[in-house]
Amino acid sequence: MSSHPITRFAPSPTGFLHIGGARTALFNWLYARGRGGKMLLRIEDTDRQRSTDAAIAAILDGLSWLGLDWDGEPISQFARMDRHAEVAWQLVESGHAYRCYASQEELAEMRETARAEGRPPRYDGRWRDRDPSEAPEGIKPVIRIKAPQDGETVIEDHVQGRVTFPNRDLDDFIILRSDGTPTYMLAVVVDDHDMGVTHVIRGDDHLTNAARQGIIYEALGWQVPQWAHIPLIHGPDGAKLSKRHGALGVEAYRAMGYLPEALRNYLARLGWGHGDEEIFSSEQATEWFDLDAIGKGAARFDFVKLQNLNGHYIRQADDERLVADMLKILPEMETPPAFPAELSAAQRSQLMQLMPGLKERAKTLVELANNAAFLFAARPLTLDTKAAGLLDDDARRRLGLLRDALSHCAWETDPLEEAVRNLAESEGVKLGKLAQPLRAALTGSTSSPGIFDVMLALGRDETLARIGDQASAA
Repeated sequence: MSSHPITRFAPSPTGFLHIGGARTALFNWLYARGRGGKMLLRIEDTDRQRSTDAAIAAILDGLSWLGLDWDGEPISQFARMDRHAEVAWQLVESGHAYRCYASQEELAEMRETARAEGRPPRYDGRWRDRDPSEAPEGIKPVIRIKAPQDGETVIEDHVQGRVTFPNRDLDDFIILRSDGTPTYMLAVVVDDHDMGVTHVIRGDDHLTNAARQGIIYEALGWQVPQWAHIPLIHGPDGAKLSKRHGALGVEAYRAMGYLPEALRNYLARLGWGHGDEEIFSSEQATEWFDLDAIGKGAARFDFVKLQNLNGHYIRQADDERLVADMLKILPEMETPPAFPAELSAAQRSQLMQLMPGLKERAKTLVELANNAAFLFAARPLTLDTKAAGLLDDDARRRLGLLRDALSHCAWETDPLEEAVRNLAESEGVKLGKLAQPLRAALTGSTSSPGIFDVMLALGRDETLARIGDQASAA
C-alpha cells in the first residue's frame, strides 16, 4: 500500500451535497492533503432513475465552494458497469461466487419461514453447491458471493476499533443482478481497488457493508483498504439530524450567508478535535487531522455555534471580499434586502466605507446585507418598531435643531461630533438622548456602525434630508 494515502469521496447524485456528506468529504480531504496523498471523487450514479445531471453539478459546485478540491477527473460508477460484471464472472470462475436461480416466490417463502422461526431473513444457500445444469429454463440467474458460513469477519477500524461480525449473519449476498447490473457491494469494491484507494473514510452506517465488502476483497485476493467509519451527525437535541437541525444542502448554507472557511472549520470540529482548539485554519487542520482522533459518539450540530464562528471569520475577512460575496448571494437570499440592481462606484464606495463597522455586528452575510440596506433605502425611511419608539415629540424637535446645526458644519468627524455634543449640552440631555434618535432617523433602526461613520458615508445632502424627514413628521 502506498505511503501516500489515497482517499475518495463517493456521493450519490440523487440530491444536493448535504451537510453530512460535506463533512465526509472534508475528512477525506484533510487526511489526504495532510499526508501528501490524493482525494479522488467518484459519482455513484448507478441508480439511473434518481441520478440527475443537476445533482452532479450541485455536488461539484458545493465541493468547489467549500474549497475541497479533488485530484483528477470525477469518475462515473455507471460508466464502469462492464468492469464490475467482469469481476463478478471472474469470481464465479474461481469458485468464490455462483449462479442462483431462486425465484421471487422462493425468496419470499424463505423470508416468511425465517420470521416464523424467529430468525433474521437470510438466503438459505440452496444454489450454493448445485450444478447449473439443474437450472430451470427461462430464468436469468443472479450471481451471489460464497460467504464464509462459520467463524467471524473482523473489521479493524480507525474510529470504531475492532468490530466482529458472525459470518452466519452475512449470508450469500448478491453481487450481480439478473439483468447484468452490479450491486453496490461489488461496484464499490471494484472501484476502490481500481482507483488505488488506501483509506475508506465514510459514515458508520456503512460499517456492516465493510464486513461484506471485506469478503469480496478476500475472495479476489486484493488488499483490503484501511477503514474509518465516522459517527453520523445529530441535532443539538441528540435526535437524528433533520432539516430543522441543519440537514440542508451546502448551497443553503451559502444562501444563508456562511463563509466556506467558517463552515470548514465548524465541520472539522464535528466529531474531531485537536486539544481545546476551536478556531483554526485549513492549513492547521490538515497538519493536525488524524483518523484516530475522531470520536465514536455522534456529533451534535449547533447553529448557534456555527453562527458565532462565522461571525469571527466575517470580522477577520477582507472588506472587498465581503462586499463581493454579499452581493453574489443576494439573489439566493430568502428575503433579500432592497439593494440597487447594480451598485454604482459611489454606492460601492459608501458600502466599503462602512464595512469595518458593519462586519462587527454581523454573524452572516445575510445579516451584513440587511444591516447595510439602509444606505440605499428610499426616503422617507421605514422605521422598525424600536426606532419609531425613540422618535417622540421631544426627539423630533431636537432633530430639527440638529439639522440646522449640522448644515453649517464641515463634513468631517470632529466638527460633526462637536455639533452633536454641543446641542446635547445646550438641551441638558446626555449624548445618547440625541445620538439614538439620530441613528433611528438615518438608518431606520437602533443598531448601526458608529453614527458619525454613517453620516460620512451618507454624505451631507442625504444625511440632512433624512434628519429633516423625521423632524418634519412631528
